[in-house]
Amino acid sequence: MANKVTLEQAERLVAQLMPQEQIKLIACMSEWLSKMRLSEAAEESWRQSYATRIEAFLKMSDEMAAETIGEVDSAKDIHKIREERTSRL
Repeated sequence: MANKVTLEQAERLVAQLMPQEQIKLIACMSEWLSKMRLSEAAEESWRQSYATRIEAFLKMSDEMAAETIGEVDSAKDIHKIREERTSRL
């Protein structure tokens, strides 16, 4: 595991770099931060999409449940399904 560095320690280390190296470091840090923001935005987009899909699924489930309220005769339904299959063959 890498040792953690405080901000003050990092500032002292950066001060030891040549100006060109400091500029390179700034460019690298800018790229890291941009990627981090993009990752966070992508994750938030995925979460919103997932929540939307879940809501649609729950709504569909509620609608299907509302349609099936009433007496259900499983044996009769199975017999009907078998007859339909047989007639297709």
